[in-house]
Amino acid sequence: MAALNHYSAWPHRIAVLTAALTLPLLFLGGLVTSLGVGMVVPDWPTTFGYNMFLYPWSKMVGGIFYEHSHRLLGAAVGLLTIVLAIVLWFAEQRQWLRRLGLIALVAVTLQGVLGGMRVVLIEQKIAIIHACLAQAFFALIASISLFTSAEWRSGLSGPPAGDTKKAQQLGLLTVGLIYAQLILGALFRHIGTGLSLHILGAVAVFIVTFLLVDHVQHYHATQRPLLRSGILLRRLLLLQVGLGLFTYVVKYLAPGGPLTPPAVLLATSHIIVGAFMLVSSVRFTLWAYRIGRGPHGAAAHIFSEQATV
Repeated sequence: MAALNHYSAWPHRIAVLTAALTLPLLFLGGLVTSLGVGMVVPDWPTTFGYNMFLYPWSKMVGGIFYEHSHRLLGAAVGLLTIVLAIVLWFAEQRQWLRRLGLIALVAVTLQGVLGGMRVVLIEQKIAIIHACLAQAFFALIASISLFTSAEWRSGLSGPPAGDTKKAQQLGLLTVGLIYAQLILGALFRHIGTGLSLHILGAVAVFIVTFLLVDHVQHYHATQRPLLRSGILLRRLLLLQVGLGLFTYVVKYLAPGGPLTPPAVLLATSHIIVGAFMLVSSVRFTLWAYRIGRGPHGAAAHIFSEQATV
């Protein structure tokens, strides 16, 4: 069916809402891992034999509260993603963006299935994949939020803004390194291996991020989206380094061990800041391609507003 020919704000609103709800979902998932309560509910898709949505609130105590809340919030995000895909399909002119909505739908479905398989099969490797896909899904929804924003649309008719090839390369490298860091972090949290690589990765992310910001400040300081994204990424990096150090000290060196409230909160916050770093680096890279497009370049074609119906 042909897309509507007028602009609708609903895709952006729903994308932002989906992203906003995905963030506490990530936080709850981090709490479940930090507290070690991923298997307190032994069945799926039911909860102790109940329909997941009919499980009594009075029984949601201890670890069950965190695990079951995670399931319910995951279902809510899945429902919103379905709505987003439908709204994009009928209200969005850009065919590639409509397809991106379908990809998000496939991703959230796969994420739900992985969460269930982790419980049914009692397989730690699935939990790692589940954690990594969650970060990628958050970045995808945040990207859709950007693509449907008025800021992005208002810039589509603007002139090219100089050569951003190096900014694009630095952005892609930063995205890759940060996502690799998230994978290594998941490995360490779930099976206790990869800490040395995680530390080396942190050094690499630190160096590349500062190179990225330095490049933008010297060559693209007038491009506000690039500058904002770069500076935000650098600030998040400094916060993340501090959180990482404090998390390690509190979990493994301080009295009480990894299940004390400060240790759990720090470890989970470390995950959330990592998610924000991934989104910020993706946003920077998308803007680098968007701003540096030529009239006949690849980016101009990819980000065209012309509908293909």
